[in-house]
Amino acid sequence: LLNKLTNTIRKQHNLNTGEVGVTAQIRYSLNEEMKIGSALGNVAKDLGLDVGRLMERNIRLVSGTKEELFKINPEDGLLSVNHRVDREELCVKTVPCLINLKAVILESAIVGSRFQLEGAHDLDVGTNSLNSYRLNHNQYFRLETEEFDEDGKVPFLVLQKHLDREDKEKLLLQITASDGGKPPKSSALNITIVVSDINDNPPICGKQKYSVAVKENAPVGTFLVLVNASDADAGANGEIEYSIRNKFRGLSSEPFDLDSKTGKLSVKGELDFEEKQVYEIKVVAADKGAVPLSTHCNVIVTIEDENDNPPDIDITSHSGHIAEDAPLGTVVALMAVTDRDSGLNGEVTCTIPTNLPFHLKQSADGNSYSLVTKDRLDKELIHIYNIKISATDSGNPPLSSTKIIQVDVNDVNDNRPMFSQSPYRFHVTENNKPGASVFSVSAVDVDEGENAVVSYSLDTKGQVASYLIINEANGTISALKSFDFETLKSFQFQVLASDSGTPSLSSNVTVHVFILDQNDNAPVILYPVSSNGSAEGVEEIPRNVNAGHLVTKVRAYDADIGYNGWLLFSLQEVTDHSLFGLDRYTGQIRTLRSFTETDEAEHRLVILVKDNGNVSLSATATVLVKVVEPREAFAASDVKSSAKDAEDTNVTFYLMITLASVSALFIISIIVLIAMQCSKSSTDYTSKYLQDTNYDGTLCHSIQYRSGDKRYMLVGPRMSVGSTIVPGSQANTLVLPDRRRPSEEVLEFYQSNGEAFCYKKLLVDRFVLGSAAVFWTARFGSDQILCSRGGEGRDCCWKCCKGSWS
Repeated sequence: LLNKLTNTIRKQHNLNTGEVGVTAQIRYSLNEEMKIGSALGNVAKDLGLDVGRLMERNIRLVSGTKEELFKINPEDGLLSVNHRVDREELCVKTVPCLINLKAVILESAIVGSRFQLEGAHDLDVGTNSLNSYRLNHNQYFRLETEEFDEDGKVPFLVLQKHLDREDKEKLLLQITASDGGKPPKSSALNITIVVSDINDNPPICGKQKYSVAVKENAPVGTFLVLVNASDADAGANGEIEYSIRNKFRGLSSEPFDLDSKTGKLSVKGELDFEEKQVYEIKVVAADKGAVPLSTHCNVIVTIEDENDNPPDIDITSHSGHIAEDAPLGTVVALMAVTDRDSGLNGEVTCTIPTNLPFHLKQSADGNSYSLVTKDRLDKELIHIYNIKISATDSGNPPLSSTKIIQVDVNDVNDNRPMFSQSPYRFHVTENNKPGASVFSVSAVDVDEGENAVVSYSLDTKGQVASYLIINEANGTISALKSFDFETLKSFQFQVLASDSGTPSLSSNVTVHVFILDQNDNAPVILYPVSSNGSAEGVEEIPRNVNAGHLVTKVRAYDADIGYNGWLLFSLQEVTDHSLFGLDRYTGQIRTLRSFTETDEAEHRLVILVKDNGNVSLSATATVLVKVVEPREAFAASDVKSSAKDAEDTNVTFYLMITLASVSALFIISIIVLIAMQCSKSSTDYTSKYLQDTNYDGTLCHSIQYRSGDKRYMLVGPRMSVGSTIVPGSQANTLVLPDRRRPSEEVLEFYQSNGEAFCYKKLLVDRFVLGSAAVFWTARFGSDQILCSRGGEGRDCCWKCCKGSWS
């Protein structure tokens, strides 16, 4: 659609230059995005101008308009689209969107213009009067004359070539007037023609394109470039003003400032390489003519990147949880790493601490990473990881950023319950209350949740199941019956601890139980014993015996051990304290003096035998001593001897049977113990107890005693009563010399609940056989030590100190 609105034509004539300006208003409309070269209208025809003189009259678009969008063909006056037209860029939200264009056509001195000059005067008449004019040779004017009645011939300068002030500002002409006389006379007139300037030259840029580079962090006021344009016109027509033609969309402020007088371009606002890297600035250089002319100077400002942006870490995927049995290479998180800077400033390297069971795996494009496992995870050691991811660029100085992600390790049932001890050793006092708890075991599972819930059960074999019951929840073990040390001294069983995981894991532990003796057995009198079973006996001695004569010996037995079995003898009743004496340790009754005639013939002795328990138990024996004359004594002795022979025959028979039974039981016990020792794993005893390579595995019995100031230990496969260890022996098989003396008193060594006890005994009377034990020697620093593991499962060590074992 083409609309034309033509106003009244106004003509202005410049008396000095002859310029005539014609003004009119024409409106054209067009659609945006029209094809370049599309015609809008013909300005020359719409103004009614002579199309043939458009070139001569210098038709053009004027500065201050968006003339770069349109152009006028100077040959035919056709107005057409020169660049892409975008309504949103030009007017944003303004309605209607108008573009003001100014087209100028100047009327100046044209070829053929005539300028009248003042004519010459000659007082002569006739042929001697003014005859002709002559103009000196030049390329711009020619001389013509016209006849006027009164003035005669009048000269005219006729312009025959277009004047250009920028080519020649002044013309010096000379007109010579000549008469017709002979000789002819002449007169010359010098004419100076000053060519007045018209604004017919647009400014010209010093460079077709200015290029400059600047850092993005350049401060405000930083000088960029000096735009320089020149104009061949003079005066106001040659004075140039500079301005920035284009605006930059999307920017909060103008980034550049241009000095309108000097053309100095400088930084006005913040420059950001990441926002825009290149600015194409169109600087308009326009003169100050009445109808100003302008030109465009192109300035290319390139923004150089600075390392002013830290890397950005974007976690694109993160599970947050991982099973502790996850295979190596399991992906935990995915992340993208970017840096808005360019070049080295934008090259980013990601790292995590090296002491973690994870590492970063870079993608092929280098812009993303995956966090994967590199080592096995163990929730029981570390259940949560706070992983610090660091991203650092390659700028100078480098910038970095960090991000922390949390990874929780999920538990799996990979740990068996572990007992606090292995094996367990418990000491239970006999005569315990049935049904009461006697001890407990405890196991811990380092897993969590159901995987850590532990239940207990007895892995029993034989009769142990009838002895005990276990609480499945807490491992408390109760006895179902009362234990008797004299019938059961020790036993062992296994406890199984299982967790509640799927699948369930379990472990077991061996529990050794040792029954501790209580003083629950009273001494038993072995001699004297009457035929009816009472502890009574009759002894006859000659009256002529001397002091110290052995009357008899009270023999007693206590089924208990230690203090509980340590018997002491005392006279509870005696008819004459001066006549008889009793050894408190051996039970021997001896005369203290010789008998006299006044002494009674019959004496009654009541002997009290008691043990050394906390609550002492006792028994009594009655011995009736008859004092007879020597002849009666011998006769009585013969009678007693024969009676005793018959009795001894029966006793000997029973003793042989008993001895054979005991020997058989002993041999069976030794064989069972050897089998148990051999069935145990090598790590059970060899590594723990056999620290001496010379150990030969001999099973021994042991007893310790003190004689005088020295403590001894009796050792041997078949211990000889009264055998002692030779102090300083270095071998595993110890020398056991026989030192039995019927009257020697020794101290037996006994341990119970960590306390040591000693008591006297006559070795020839009775020997309490200890439990079977394994012995070995070892070094403790510079000391040679002797160690034993008894049948009760307790370990004891002794070292040689000042010639004795301690």
